[in-house]
Amino acid sequence: MLDRNRILKDPAAAERAFRSRGLSVEMGALMDLDAEWFGAVREWEALREKRNTLSAEIGLRKRKNEPTGEIEAQVRSVNEAIGSAEEKKRALEARREEVWLSLPNIPHDSVPVGADETGNVELRRAGEPPVFSFPPKPHWEIGAGLGILDFDRAARMSGARFSLLSDAGARLERALVAFMLDCHTASPRPDGSSPYRELSVPYLVLPESLRATGQLPKFREELFYVEADDLYLIPTAEVPVTNTLRGEIVEEAALPLKFCSYTACFRREAGAAGKDTRGLIRQHQFDKVELVWFSTPEDSWTHLETLTGDAAGILDRLGLPYRVIALCTGDLGFSAAKTYDIEVWFPSQGRYREISSCSNFTDFQARRGQIRYRRSADRKVQPLHTLNGSGLAIGRTLAAIFENFQTEEGGVRIPEPLVPYMGGISYLDPRDAVPLSGSSRAVREKRTTTDPQYEG
Repeated sequence: MLDRNRILKDPAAAERAFRSRGLSVEMGALMDLDAEWFGAVREWEALREKRNTLSAEIGLRKRKNEPTGEIEAQVRSVNEAIGSAEEKKRALEARREEVWLSLPNIPHDSVPVGADETGNVELRRAGEPPVFSFPPKPHWEIGAGLGILDFDRAARMSGARFSLLSDAGARLERALVAFMLDCHTASPRPDGSSPYRELSVPYLVLPESLRATGQLPKFREELFYVEADDLYLIPTAEVPVTNTLRGEIVEEAALPLKFCSYTACFRREAGAAGKDTRGLIRQHQFDKVELVWFSTPEDSWTHLETLTGDAAGILDRLGLPYRVIALCTGDLGFSAAKTYDIEVWFPSQGRYREISSCSNFTDFQARRGQIRYRRSADRKVQPLHTLNGSGLAIGRTLAAIFENFQTEEGGVRIPEPLVPYMGGISYLDPRDAVPLSGSSRAVREKRTTTDPQYEG
């Protein structure tokens, strides 16, 4: 939710900001709606005050044994008017709320202006894309060749845009989750900062939780909804983690608060029709480790840089090449005031693909969710700033490992930091592939020969 006072104080600036995001907002109509609502509120309050005055007059007359019939008739008439005024007020309030909830956040002054993703600005690159002596395969072919990634079986279970990982594939997914959480919660951290606090959160949330973070009402069609319970499957851990403090007041001395959480994520629209229909890039169900910050407004922009560095640090440790870009106004997410995208290199496509978006939402989510802090200096209560980013998307990281560390034989080298999490397995060999219809004994024998920590 935007700061209404800020918007109405300088509607021309707000209109320019919305236009930079490709959105045309009639500020005059917005201000008229607000004025109409305020007028309805004043009318309703005046009628209630009149009723109170008349009721007091009735009491006074009764004490004097004077007739009250005429005034009681006036009260009945005023009560009818109050009912009509309240109905009008509620209708205007609902309309006003709907309009304000549909407005995106105001971009920060440092965000580059652009109409779409072509206006994004590359800030830096890290790591060198690998050079192969053979045509690199896409990750879905590599996974299938290793016998650990199956889309056909997943489709039989659930339809399109689902995947099934088995054996070393499932273990690598689990290894990535544990590795990322361990990195973010490690104490002391390499830079001396405080570690993230890990949360295990619900995967189903109430509509008001999604409203607080900005997914509702705008992105309703992209969400999976359980009608019988009025609950939604989470599209990202950002939703439950941010809502842990909904309706609360935090002391300034406690800020910043930093949380990380691993969850499955669910999105109905995994991408435009015909785009990324193969592979792990766009799935209806996927896993992420999410990073969420609660900050004072004065420090949030510094924290955005730190948050982005924490997410990118996972790629540094894994040795995956990536770049960081600043999103332009036309490509900015609905709730974000500023976003850095981290994009990892995919050799089979010869391009970088998004693996994390790190955003500062300023007080946009905090106002919607009534998340506030009490300033130490004057004890004033005001909205704080929220930030989040993926640290990282698990499926995309796994796909990037397959592609960047593939061998000509169809195998995959495991990045060194993950080897302990893989029980000592440092190489996925296609010769070790065991079909899902194969015997459990074959899988056990494969593990005993490749996994020194396997105890059968």
